Amino acid sequence: MVNPHHIAHWYPTAAYLYILCLDALALAWEYLRRHPDYRLDWLHHQRRPHAAQQAAHRWGLRLLEDPALDARDAHPAWLPGHDAVVQLHPDADPPPDAAAFAFWNIPGHKQLLHDGKGLALIARSPGHCARFALAPGLEDGMAVAYAHRGSGGGAATPARDHDSGDSFADTRPRPTHAAMLELNTLQALDATLAGASLRDVAEGLFGADAVAADWHADGDLRARVRRLVRRGDALMRGGYRRLAQLPPLEKGRFDGDAKRP
Repeated sequence: MVNPHHIAHWYPTAAYLYILCLDALALAWEYLRRHPDYRLDWLHHQRRPHAAQQAAHRWGLRLLEDPALDARDAHPAWLPGHDAVVQLHPDADPPPDAAAFAFWNIPGHKQLLHDGKGLALIARSPGHCARFALAPGLEDGMAVAYAHRGSGGGAATPARDHDSGDSFADTRPRPTHAAMLELNTLQALDATLAGASLRDVAEGLFGADAVAADWHADGDLRARVRRLVRRGDALMRGGYRRLAQLPPLEKGRFDGDAKRP
């Protein structure tokens, strides 16, 4: 039976359903905010704000964000470079039919924030998240030019010809395998951080009946749970940087698990 001391926050799978709608940057935050050393940095630099920026850069952020906030409420200011972020600039030489920046026509729930460098805009709709970096001088109704890193494929354009929002409002009939993997991984990670055993984790994720029927030392269910736990730990301890398209840390430079003299 699951230890009741372990089930306060991680046991109800329904509490993790928001994970199914997160993009890669939001998922990166979910793993980072669980890192014990990041949480200590947040607490420590509340009393030493002059060193907070250096600490934030260690984690791939411009500014430290409160780890108590999940991806629905947090606004982590990631260091630049992610392909998903579209840069919007005033068009210095627009054609007659140039697209105009139309803030209020952007579909979805909009969040406008300053990330320590400039204005960032996030627009979320079911199954979609669009991220923009707004250049200085861009105003509503102004002709806009788009800049994409990488392929820039599939990026939304916040212009007047997208006011219907149909492409943003599409919903998926069921979660993808990849989305369910992230949900299960984060739930398993929270359980192990709370001190739950592998069997406890299995009961929380797959139910007591499944565990009673299939829990064996060399069984598939035990192996599956073990993989989820290892995956969550790896993503928390640096793997999140791949999701955020950040370069990996040099081994030993900031590695919290590195051996110290």
